[in-house]
Amino acid sequence: MMFRRISQLIAGLALYGFSIALFVRAGLGTAPWDVLHRGVSHLTGISTGVVIIVLSFLILLLWIPLRQKPGWGTLANAVLVGLFVDLSMPFIPQADGLVWQVLFLLGALVLNAVATACYISANFGPGARDGLMTGLARRTGWPLWRCRTLIEVTVVAIGWALGGVLGVGTVAYAFGIGPLVQWLMPVFAIPGVRRTTVETNDGPVAEAVAVPVEAAASVEAAAPVQTTRPAEAGAAGVAESDVEPRETVEASAVERFPSTAP
Repeated sequence: MMFRRISQLIAGLALYGFSIALFVRAGLGTAPWDVLHRGVSHLTGISTGVVIIVLSFLILLLWIPLRQKPGWGTLANAVLVGLFVDLSMPFIPQADGLVWQVLFLLGALVLNAVATACYISANFGPGARDGLMTGLARRTGWPLWRCRTLIEVTVVAIGWALGGVLGVGTVAYAFGIGPLVQWLMPVFAIPGVRRTTVETNDGPVAEAVAVPVEAAASVEAAAPVQTTRPAEAGAAGVAESDVEPRETVEASAVERFPSTAP
């Protein structure tokens, strides 16, 4: 199982980097975070891959106040995606004409979805950008969709201001990546590994954490701890319930809110 998880992680990150390069060569706009990456690259003259690596580690610094803990997959993600972007760029020609641009865009979208499902299912920890989203949700109590929207609107605006390309590809990614990843997740699911979420008083917050099936089953079997106190005299039949936070095993929030960036 471990060999498959490691192989799937590396393959997913490599394919993710290739898909980003394909988005760039399509010339119709990139994923939200890549609008920022391209904008910084345009401003500084540094390659897109190096920008991705540098920003990944800068984002990881934001994990500290959010009390997020990186996994091996997080660190691999921070390095390998950018590396494979730069390795792929010389081998992908610039799309010539609208037909090729559309084909490149569709191919990039599908490959990115495959890569995302692949590396998420490896369960070695979230990417720097996904961890920022879940960490912000944990600390603020906001729903994940609000954190994701806030982050992506911010990075798109900054990236566009710096010269990043915002176009139909950005819109296609925003609306298309979620359903594609959701559909592909079962294909790359690894037998014997499940994912956990922690439900608190602020709502469910998920991490990309893998647990063996045996451990997951024991968590699943544990019922929520509930204590009931009789109501005061005169309020017959009424009881107060204090429900402790519980840990449940379900599809991760990263699956329900698929990654927009590694």
